[in-house]
Amino acid sequence: MSSIAVPALAPPRRAWLTDLPVLLVAVVRGSSYRAAKGITTTQTVVAVLVLRFAVVLPVLPVLAVAGRRKLRAPSAAQWRGVGLLGLVLSGIFLVETYGVVHTSATNAGLIMLLTPLAEAAVTRVRPPRAFLAAAGLSVAGVALLTQGGGFTAPSAGDLLMLVAALARTVHVLLMARIKSVQGADSLSLTTVQLGSAVAVFAVLAAVPGTGEAPWTVAAGFGVREWGGLLFLSVFCTLFAFFVQMWSVRRTSPSRVSLLLGTEPLWAAAVGIAIGGERLGVLGVVGGVLVLVGTGWGRRAVTPAAP
Repeated sequence: MSSIAVPALAPPRRAWLTDLPVLLVAVVRGSSYRAAKGITTTQTVVAVLVLRFAVVLPVLPVLAVAGRRKLRAPSAAQWRGVGLLGLVLSGIFLVETYGVVHTSATNAGLIMLLTPLAEAAVTRVRPPRAFLAAAGLSVAGVALLTQGGGFTAPSAGDLLMLVAALARTVHVLLMARIKSVQGADSLSLTTVQLGSAVAVFAVLAAVPGTGEAPWTVAAGFGVREWGGLLFLSVFCTLFAFFVQMWSVRRTSPSRVSLLLGTEPLWAAAVGIAIGGERLGVLGVVGGVLVLVGTGWGRRAVTPAAP
């Protein structure tokens, strides 16, 4: 595997225009863990996922009309590529939601090292050492942040979150590497993938033993639960997924994953602001390391020109 010289940095304004939406996704996803735990139990995971994805589907035609000049129908090859992405996406949300139910902390920051290593294996291009060092620093910060109250053995939920992180790595790389997908517009890809996810979860919901039915869960929701579901649907699913599709085409999968890897930092911030939690000294140190590592990593790679 050969190494390459780090390309010249893009103008700061252009870099931030690409990175800021991804950071916003990290913020909303970081806050999504608390929202998901508030409306989901072991018996309602599949039902909540059906509702979460079904809620955003009516929004997609509105977006299609608004962006009809750029919207293009996927070709047969693109349908196959997007179908594969939809299956991976379904697996990610299924495993991740079960993980959230069974854990109080997230190890999602591991994706920061998994993605650049996987990308290097696919492209046979070694990532800049500075980027790997920055990602390692951020991972160390995530470890301190999520284990600030003392290091404990991984729980079943932690292991599920690790599997979800691996699956997210695969998903990001597939979006960047499947040639047929690269030519499709982001709105078409988002629509087809979200629709595929709803179909997968609906089939699972019909299988006996997978928990309560979606309509039963929906009937039992109050204002707070519906508010949490709408937040998960609109911001943490539709907005987050569209931005990820958009950004991975304008930068590298490793850079996107580095920014998304700040999720635990924002999850901790939400816990402090809303849940009255305390980080402790190790948690504060971890938060600082995440910020330093992310800033350093941004400077080690540059986004591609839009």
